[in-house]
Amino acid sequence: IGILVNASPIVGVPLHSWRFEGVTQRIALCYFVAAILVLWSNRRGQLIAIAACLVGYWAIMRFLPVPGFGVPGRDIPFMDPDRNIVAWLDRKLFMGRLYNVTRDPEGIISTIPAIGTILIGVVTGYWLRSEKSPATKAIRLLLFGILGLVAGRIWHIWFPINKNLWTSSFVLFTAGFALVFLALLYWVLEIKQWRGAWTFPLLVFGMNSIAGFVADSFVYGPGYTFTIAGPNGTRVMWYDAANSWFLSLGASPAIASLLYSACAVSFCWLLLWLLWKKQIFIKV
Repeated sequence: IGILVNASPIVGVPLHSWRFEGVTQRIALCYFVAAILVLWSNRRGQLIAIAACLVGYWAIMRFLPVPGFGVPGRDIPFMDPDRNIVAWLDRKLFMGRLYNVTRDPEGIISTIPAIGTILIGVVTGYWLRSEKSPATKAIRLLLFGILGLVAGRIWHIWFPINKNLWTSSFVLFTAGFALVFLALLYWVLEIKQWRGAWTFPLLVFGMNSIAGFVADSFVYGPGYTFTIAGPNGTRVMWYDAANSWFLSLGASPAIASLLYSACAVSFCWLLLWLLWKKQIFIKV
């Protein structure tokens, strides 16, 4: 799916620079590895795998020499944007097809800690499917969420939280945030049974999440590649034109960018609502 999206003329990427790496490609690799571990190991083995992914990735980033540059922390700055082993391997394999020219946020090596993210989700699923009481489940989610936030923030001192490199501290911190939020939703929806119309927008997105991701790519892609007539006969990108219009209404640059994103998300939701109305749910 990811390669087809990247190759779509709507996204506007030339044939010679089609991007092979991507979000759905990473999800596929992580699910493949996680599925093998779930089928062929027990929960203890899966917890060990999480630790191995996170600690192993830190060791690779910290101690493995980067060809042509040297050892991180000694010859080059630790986690230098371009002079790290993740970016180096991606350039070796996919130069000319990377998201940021010299590096890619969904790199090959940085998929290792992403596997840890998937496995944390697997363990969370075990908790939710257990015979424990709903209150116990919510408390456990909350406590482990807080633990993840604290652990991620502490590890940040030595291995900074960084989404593009998917650092181990980022895995713990974001998993902690997700668990705290999940605990809150579990308490509201499953324990208190406070359900109603306010959940409908979330259901529309959740029931067609893959379709939503593809729709988002097709909405944002043209915004940065398609142009329209601008002042003085110039051609401007859709995003710039929309941003300028919001600015002309008195919005600050930050608010203008937020409004553009809100419009894009709303349009994606409308497309998913049409699928919901037809009871069409796309799953992989």
